[in-house]
Amino acid sequence: MLDANDLRFFVAIAAAPSLAAAARALNVSPPAVTQRLRALEERVGVYLVDRSGRGLTLTDEGELLAERGRDLLGAFDDLSEALAERRGQVTGHLRIVAPFGFGRHHVAPVVAAFRASHPGVRIDLRLSDRLGRMPPETWDLAIHVGEIKDTTPSLTVRHLAPNERILCAAPAYLARRGAPRTPLELREHSCIALRENDEDVTLWRFHSGDSGEERVRVEPELASNDGEVARCWALAGLGVLLRSEWDVADDLRAGRLLRLLDSHTLPSAPVVALLGSGRRARAARTERFLDALRQSLNPVPWRP
Repeated sequence: MLDANDLRFFVAIAAAPSLAAAARALNVSPPAVTQRLRALEERVGVYLVDRSGRGLTLTDEGELLAERGRDLLGAFDDLSEALAERRGQVTGHLRIVAPFGFGRHHVAPVVAAFRASHPGVRIDLRLSDRLGRMPPETWDLAIHVGEIKDTTPSLTVRHLAPNERILCAAPAYLARRGAPRTPLELREHSCIALRENDEDVTLWRFHSGDSGEERVRVEPELASNDGEVARCWALAGLGVLLRSEWDVADDLRAGRLLRLLDSHTLPSAPVVALLGSGRRARAARTERFLDALRQSLNPVPWRP
């Protein structure tokens, strides 16, 4: 009565907020989706979608079909991939999450090269600086830059590359405002905040051999959720920026930005990979991609 194509069709509908969105995801017209859904309901003998509301709501029978369908499709895909691995092939669907800036500069090129080498792998790269808001079941591999605070026991952390946080400003800004001599003096400066990873981005923590940890609450005059925007503001001489080493290392070497308070250190922000505990995390495609990414970061590109 039902085959794998029917299950994939309905699972796509169940994942969409509307039939129109499902049509876009399936790359067909909305009338085609409606017609196929009606034919599917006639074959199974029950309504699968409640049409009384404006949005897309599944009936109890629809919820059952979507849940069991996802399980069956997952088992079928796992079996196909296991057989392919026995033949030495790398196949399947790889879902990757990475931060905006780091993902564009260091992950996307590896994805392109990996796909060329392994055409049997479908890759979905999602860029987001809100990893904590994305359930682990929605991705297979997550790249994270910074401290790991609340990892669940089911997640495995793999170290990829060292990365420090650096306080810096452009020569033009320092000529106009001078350089802070202590962390506390940052309260008198124009600061630029980068809002990412749901962190407390206005609390800057410094360490020195003499005074231990010193925390300073800054009041940023400029803030953005995009690291490239924040870096451009700093290069334009608009303020003091606290940014990852990987993003500003070239600017520091070229003198476009100058390091501040170099007698103090900031909490490091290592580049790590997070993997779940399911079979997808142990699949050949995941391990092979992780190896390729690790090789691209060795030697560390921002530390020539």
